[in-house]
Amino acid sequence: MQVTLICGKLCSGKTTYAHKLRREQHAVLLSCDEITLALTGLDAGEAFDGIAARTQAYLYDKAAEIVSDGIGVILDWGFWTKESRAYAREFFDSRGIPYTFVYLDVPDDVHRERIAKRNAAVRAGEVLAYYVDEGLARKFEGKFEV
Repeated sequence: MQVTLICGKLCSGKTTYAHKLRREQHAVLLSCDEITLALTGLDAGEAFDGIAARTQAYLYDKAAEIVSDGIGVILDWGFWTKESRAYAREFFDSRGIPYTFVYLDVPDDVHRERIAKRNAAVRAGEVLAYYVDEGLARKFEGKFEV
């Protein structure tokens, strides 16, 4: 069994792909956004980064536990920086846990379409997800390192 880490920009299709893999591999999907939204809703504000960091630390440990029981794990939270990917490699290498990164790259026009589609679903109350305004889109665009 292994850990699959889904990597890509905001709205690149990571969660959709992660759910597809979960079904195909009969694996456990661990999502940072899913947990932070369940615990804080959309109201985390300035505390978000700290909450997300603690959630990810918990999910790393939980992933190691699940894989040790012979079940595959999919981690869905972007791994936007080289540093975050290096940490993941060190974490799993140090425990002898096999892993693979899957990088989802989409053209800019598809990226914009997906942001618009997600925002429409958020406004309609169809999904509990973060609304991506221009400021947030620029912030996260600048955070992602190929």
